[in-house]
Amino acid sequence: MKFFSANLDSLKKLYVDQLQQLHSAEMQITEALPKMIDAATEPALKQALQTHLRETQGHISRLNQILDLAEGAVDSKKCKGVAALITEGEDIIKDAVDESVRDAGIIAAAQRVEHYEIAAYGTVRTFAEILGEDGQADILEQTLEEEKNADAILTRVSDMANTRANKAA
Repeated sequence: MKFFSANLDSLKKLYVDQLQQLHSAEMQITEALPKMIDAATEPALKQALQTHLRETQGHISRLNQILDLAEGAVDSKKCKGVAALITEGEDIIKDAVDESVRDAGIIAAAQRVEHYEIAAYGTVRTFAEILGEDGQADILEQTLEEEKNADAILTRVSDMANTRANKAA
């Protein structure tokens, strides 16, 4: 993990910087998802999170491949945005006393992370296209579509979970 500031004086350097932050984000997410799975009670939510954990491990593998091609090494740069979103999610898990409210909160927290990732992957995919890295752009597009799908699944699960949470206490 890098502990110094980068000179971002080209799109290529910005691209690599953003990839390194995405790598960190995905690593943080792989640590957070098991906690969310354990805290969730809705079976469809547990399944969606378990599926996305497996996908996230694939995202890390793809980022490793791209970073190795782009830089010759895989470095992470702490993604502060995802770290903050995960902290918010942990607070929800801790603070929600009703299981159905906790499930609704987990979905809300997970969707915040998904939306962050959708924005980030869309950006780096566009950077790759501009830089002429079409193969990398294709790989990033695959991950982007998986993130969009995870968000759509969470939206479907939220229909049930939010209704149950509304009936709590």
